[in-house]
Amino acid sequence: QVQLVESGGGLVQPGGSLRLSCAASGSIFSIYSMGWARQAPGKQREWVASITNGGVTNYADSVKGRFTVSRDNAKNTVYLQMNSLKPEDTATYSCSSVLKATSTGTYFEVWGQGTLVTVSS
Repeated sequence: QVQLVESGGGLVQPGGSLRLSCAASGSIFSIYSMGWARQAPGKQREWVASITNGGVTNYADSVKGRFTVSRDNAKNTVYLQMNSLKPEDTATYSCSSVLKATSTGTYFEVWGQGTLVTVSS
């Protein structure tokens, strides 16, 4: 069984910064990619950013230039540095990982429970 646990959410003023972390644990053979999505109240989940095991990153247009995704492969941890935060960034942020549990298994996706980020003055 694999678990993803996020941390780092909270209340921040517009223009401020937060850093989210997500650690994967359990039966993990290899991780292909890790990333973040968010869901604001009353809205659909929105993909935010992702990073592969080779370090290739991708961002949603809405966060490009303000958010940075990074990864510590040794710790199976992904980070999301969020700068210049706006009220519209308010959402529950969840991390995901595409991984496989054994050398002969297939890749599958796992999601964390999420951490709330509120941007408000």
